[in-house]
Amino acid sequence: MFSKSKDFAISPPEAGSNHGKEQSESQIPTIDLSMSGQQRDEAQKVNLFPQNEAENEHVYDDEEPKIWKRIVRNWPVISQPLSILIILLLIWGVGHSILPQYTAPDSPFMRMAFLFVGGQICGVLVSLIGLPDMLGMIGWGVFYRNIGLGNFVGLSGLEAILRELALVNIMLLAGMGLDLDALRKLFGMVMRITLIPTVAETVTVALLAVYLFNMPWLWGFLLGLVVTAVSPNVVISILLQLKEQRLGLNKGIHTLIIAMTSCNDVIAIFCFGVVLGVIFSSGNLTDQLLQGPIGIVLGLVAGFGMGVFLTLMPSNKSNYSTGLRVTMIVLSGVLGVVGSKAISYPSAGALSCIVVSFVAGTGWRKKHAKQAADVTTYLDLMWKFMKPISFSMIGKEVAFNLLGGETVLYGFIVLIVGVLVRVVFAYASLLGGELSWKEKAYVTISSCPKATVQAALGPVALDLARKMDSTDQTLTYANQVLIVSVLAITATAPLGALLMTKLAPSWLKRSPPVSQLTTMDTNGTSDRF
Repeated sequence: MFSKSKDFAISPPEAGSNHGKEQSESQIPTIDLSMSGQQRDEAQKVNLFPQNEAENEHVYDDEEPKIWKRIVRNWPVISQPLSILIILLLIWGVGHSILPQYTAPDSPFMRMAFLFVGGQICGVLVSLIGLPDMLGMIGWGVFYRNIGLGNFVGLSGLEAILRELALVNIMLLAGMGLDLDALRKLFGMVMRITLIPTVAETVTVALLAVYLFNMPWLWGFLLGLVVTAVSPNVVISILLQLKEQRLGLNKGIHTLIIAMTSCNDVIAIFCFGVVLGVIFSSGNLTDQLLQGPIGIVLGLVAGFGMGVFLTLMPSNKSNYSTGLRVTMIVLSGVLGVVGSKAISYPSAGALSCIVVSFVAGTGWRKKHAKQAADVTTYLDLMWKFMKPISFSMIGKEVAFNLLGGETVLYGFIVLIVGVLVRVVFAYASLLGGELSWKEKAYVTISSCPKATVQAALGPVALDLARKMDSTDQTLTYANQVLIVSVLAITATAPLGALLMTKLAPSWLKRSPPVSQLTTMDTNGTSDRF
């Protein structure tokens, strides 16, 4: 991919050395379409998009449409998601040749495939107008569900597996993005911005639910715990784009947001399980109370143990060390998620994913920074395939026929007031730190998008109520929880993603390229400041 040119051959020794360092530290170009022309120019300076003289300039004809000029200018970026579409078409061609009965256009399997392909196409189109591609993916999922194509009969198991894989992928990337030194420094702030806004929003939503929906207090707190969970898919996906643009890497902002999101979800899911168990009296209350802490301990122990193992195996001198590491870390994450559910401690799953990638990534960076960078690159490539699956499925959960007039109105009031309370308390919990007011505001906004957890927890109470043949009043409460969850996905996920994307360039500082932050020690290995 990178070739030596004549300019490189005649450059001074020092410049040549720097060029070599930049080559070794550079990453595979991003597939996301949100990279602007300015960011692409900066990437060219570190040889992410090397071009020869003939390719360096494109002479635009005045009669060429503006959209064509934009496509030509961003073709190195645009061509990659289009390549993913071609790969999907090739997979369909192979499948249709072998199993034509399962690949007919009207089959459930192909309807599911069209959901993902359409999500990818809509993501490309939305990105061309400067918006986050996930908005197009979510919008396509909403459209798909409400025209009657979102029912994949007989494939609920495959749908659940794909959801789990997307969660594993994004959690592994989140763990790889954590910085140990920053986490130590920001531990107190992480605890404050996790606990204070979560408690404040949960209590506020519970109060409003009691007085607006006439819910019992337990149902009000159940709704509050569903609403307060932050979406890791939305938030971490945006952070990956910001990392590629080198925005907000100073002061441990990425680590702060990732840790806050992860801890918030663990608390919300744990407390949700306890309250749900009390409402439906499923199991001993003591067991319900102990399930969360035991799950957290299991997640920490399993993740730490596997993470340490991955730092030792395979040897750095192995020919296929990177491929083996990627395979083992992905399988470790999948085992953590599905295994935790198999032993009835689901809170351990996502936590073990983050811990294993955090421990392994920290160990790899201490030995050689390129090891962690290589694994992250392949996990990021995997996310390019999982991203349209994840967000189109989130959009598919939005069913307009479930939305009633009065419930929708009260639901929006609950959401707006709850989010405003979270914003106020989140910003207050950041006071006294080293962050500027813009950085504090950005961290605060990043705690608002809600999608992934709401899509998972929203229908749980209603499904359980139906299985237990509950009263009509209980079914009404459970249906209201589901409706508010749908509203939370519809309103906060697109708006939160848009704000995080658009405000980042002006509210976060841009760090210099990786090559300028790297020095060579006497042994020839690289250490990052």
